[in-house]
Amino acid sequence: MQFVVNRSPLRGEVRIPGSKSHTIRAVAVAALADGESVIGRPLVSADALAARDAYRLLGAEITDEGGRWRVRGLGGRPRVPENVIDVRNSGTTMRLALGTAALLDGPGAVVLTGDAQVRRRPCGPLAETLTALGATVRSTRGTGTPPFIVEGTLCGGEAELEAVTSQYVSSLLFCCPLAQDDTRLRVTLLNEKPYVEMTLDWLARQGVTVHADPSLMEYHIPGRQAFQPVNRDIPGDFSSATFFLVAGAMPDNEVFCRGLDMTDTQGDKAVVEYLRAMGARVSVEGDGVRVSADALRGVEIDMNATPDALPMMAVMGCFAEGETRLVNVPQARLKETDRIAVMRRELEKMGARITELPDGLVISESPLRGAVVESHDDHRVAMALAVAATRAAGATVIRAAEAVEVTYPEFPDHLAALGGLLEKSDGGA
Repeated sequence: MQFVVNRSPLRGEVRIPGSKSHTIRAVAVAALADGESVIGRPLVSADALAARDAYRLLGAEITDEGGRWRVRGLGGRPRVPENVIDVRNSGTTMRLALGTAALLDGPGAVVLTGDAQVRRRPCGPLAETLTALGATVRSTRGTGTPPFIVEGTLCGGEAELEAVTSQYVSSLLFCCPLAQDDTRLRVTLLNEKPYVEMTLDWLARQGVTVHADPSLMEYHIPGRQAFQPVNRDIPGDFSSATFFLVAGAMPDNEVFCRGLDMTDTQGDKAVVEYLRAMGARVSVEGDGVRVSADALRGVEIDMNATPDALPMMAVMGCFAEGETRLVNVPQARLKETDRIAVMRRELEKMGARITELPDGLVISESPLRGAVVESHDDHRVAMALAVAATRAAGATVIRAAEAVEVTYPEFPDHLAALGGLLEKSDGGA
């Protein structure tokens, strides 16, 4: 599928869907808990459904009751699946499920794989750490990437980890409290700290104790703990909201994003402050955030904590006077695609003046024009290019636009509801 998008102002209100990060964590915690959980307002997208299916195969009973998922948990003891677990495009599910699979108690193994993108994404440091703590985790190709074969049982102990992605640490924080003994973990590198803070918040809410150094680089995790069942509504997703928050700051636009909680632990709520720093008019109103256009100026933003915001902030830089520098985010090269290289390449097709750094991008104010661009099967690239196209002269064709279904299936409808001139096409001649 492709999107054909024409220049159009965006005005109005949009309700942001539930958080992918919270939904997948809720599924993992509810599956590991003993008893029945209810997850309210889960995100229903390809990634979230991949997590639900993975934990079903590990033995959790999960039923969809329309607007909520009911989960009967495993009491910390996953079962050997009847089939290979395919997490499809969900890197978060791959990393969290690796830790859960390491809790197997008894004979048998778990085999985890994913689509072509996930099979390229690194998990080697996590696999090595789980093995050091008593499990056996092997990459079938010896590359540190999926597919993996996992055998238990996680015992605990001491380990050191370089976490180029926070998902390594989150995986360990979810499984180590259920290990036989205590775990002491030292992290030598940690990107995306807010996602670890989100995981720690989930653990505290579910009655699990973790002693974390304030720097989040050292942890003492007591073993033989238990998760309490989940009974919680999923908050709106700031990562998804980023596309419409930034859209509101672009010329002639005003967008109100409803369903956002500024007290939530999501790191991408920092985008609100990025927009303020660049000169946009931003106001927090009840359960949402309103953003409207004003004179924008380029700034330097350390994006280490918010790599998912890089594609849309790169678009934002095209509309800001002077130069916008997005720096300290090398892990953006390890997402569904190399987002630094891809955003430079695709925005250049639209006329942007943009330079690639080893750890980010430099964008100069640039008038955009319509072009044929590629999503590279990356949902965030597809959505960022679609919003850019609403301020470009002429029509823009975005190929492989179905990638948006990974986290935001309603995106094209929401863009159209705000006035965006977007049509879907099968891409045929």
